[in-house]
Amino acid sequence: MAVLERVATLVRANLNDLIDRAEDPEKMIKQVILDMENQLLQVKTQVAISMADHHLLQKKQAEQADRAAEWMRKAELAVDKGEDDLARSALERYQSFTKMAESYMQQVTDQKQQVDTLRRALEQLEQKLVEARQKSDVLIAQHRRARALERASDAQLVMTGTGPAAGFDRMERKVMHSEAVSQAKSELVADDVDRRFDALQKQDEVGRLLEALKARRGQ
Repeated sequence: MAVLERVATLVRANLNDLIDRAEDPEKMIKQVILDMENQLLQVKTQVAISMADHHLLQKKQAEQADRAAEWMRKAELAVDKGEDDLARSALERYQSFTKMAESYMQQVTDQKQQVDTLRRALEQLEQKLVEARQKSDVLIAQHRRARALERASDAQLVMTGTGPAAGFDRMERKVMHSEAVSQAKSELVADDVDRRFDALQKQDEVGRLLEALKARRGQ
């Protein structure tokens, strides 16, 4: 039965493995539980139908056995009355109903096996569903903690300069270096102008000293 194959698949399902392969673990957990609940309803329905069929077959078997017993009594009565032909006819009916009773008995046995199989599947699925519900909250909490830890780790990488912000930091250092070079060049230009003015002042002073010396020497 297809329903039993689906139940077997769900019973064998490992929630941890499913979560590892899932893109959205929380969604996967909820879907697995929903599938189990739907299959549980289907199996319960199948169990009820199989039990009803089993009872019906038992009733049919009992009816055929009763008819066979009834014709046996008629055959005995005919023998007691010396009606051998009538007894033979009754025994033929007895054989027919006996075979029908045996056929129904085999069906009753087969149906009982199916009922037992479905009941075991139902019990296994109910147990698996209980376990899944108990695990779901824990697994979802674990997944959320792992996701939060991953985000925290990403943030820490950004802060330590090994994440996406590292490129921004490098650009900032490059701009600062360029600014420092420009500042140094500006300071060098300013120093050169100051030296030129100092040189002019020294030349003027030297000229005045020379004129004063010449005047003292009567030149």
